[in-house]
This record gives sequence, C-alpha cells and structure tokens, in this order.
Amino acid sequence: MEIVFLVVVGIGIVIFLLLYGSKGDEKAQRQKRANRFEPFDAKTAQPLPEQTVIFGAPYVVDGDSLVIKKTQIRLFGVDAPEMNHPYGIRAKQKLWALCKNHSLRAEVVAIDAHGRTVAKVYLPDGRDLSAEMVKAGLAIDWAKFSGGIYRDLEVPDARRKMWLADARQKGHMHVWAEFDAKQNAVRTGE
Repeated sequence: MEIVFLVVVGIGIVIFLLLYGSKGDEKAQRQKRANRFEPFDAKTAQPLPEQTVIFGAPYVVDGDSLVIKKTQIRLFGVDAPEMNHPYGIRAKQKLWALCKNHSLRAEVVAIDAHGRTVAKVYLPDGRDLSAEMVKAGLAIDWAKFSGGIYRDLEVPDARRKMWLADARQKGHMHVWAEFDAKQNAVRTGE
C-alpha cells in the first residue's frame, strides 16, 4: 500500500512539473532578476515608446521597491538598505507608512537591465516618494542615476548608517560579500 501511494505521489509530481515547471522556472527567473539590487543604467535600459503612468494602491517590497497593479517598481534615483542589512526593515516600514491607504502615481522612467520598472512615484499630495525616503534618513541619493537631485535632502549621518548602500554605489561589492558571509556564519552558528 505504501509503495502504491509513493508511486502515485511521484507520478503526480512529474505531471505537475511537466505542466507547470517551465512557467514556475520563468516566474522564478523574473523574480530573481527583480530582486537584483542595481537600479537602471541608461546605457543598458530598454527605451520606453512613450511616457507611462501607473496609478494604484501599492504593496511595499522593501525601502526602494513596491508593486502597483502587478508591476514591480524601483524608486527612481535613490538607494535604500536591503531587507537583511542594517536599517532595511526600518526603510520598508517607513515606505509602507508613507504609502498606507493611498493611491500612488508612478511615472515610468525606464525598464532597467533586470526587467524592473523604474519610476518617479508620487503621493496623492504631490510629494516625491524618493525625496521623502531620503529626507527620512532611510535612503540615499544615487547621483549616477538621479543626477544628484536628492543629495541635498540627505540627513547628515545617512551615508554612515547606510554604509552598505554607500559601498555599493562606490563599486565596493567585496564589502557586501563580507557582510553576507558574516550574516551566514551567524545564522549557521559557525
């Protein structure tokens, strides 16, 4: 009886993978690309045929990403800590608090090299969400992409407390690798 059960379960898994495996792989690949942390680069970005505007209630992913009407949006011109980095959870909570119970307007700027939509996102009262995150001290200007428009809004200690985001902007990815290695060692108890 147990053998028959295992055979039936095995056949069911094979059928499921045949029917849904490629869709799941494609979805996983899209999600993996969406979770990469580089914002768009004008050299590799896909051009948009015309200005696109998306309106709707957001789902907050992290401190610089949200989803509106099934479109993952990366906030234009700023960098917030990743969820597993210092201040990452606070950044997400602040973005959620700003967006809560609002319908937002997202003006699409580009589709980045990773397939994410990059947009200038505005609250109903017209405030720029990127600027609000920088003023709150939970995101920093990424001059390479913003042209420095948010730099004057940064709080004095923002780059010090968000040192991982600052290191990324300067191309010091070894700092990220070392941080991730230490985090993994703590998790595994090594």
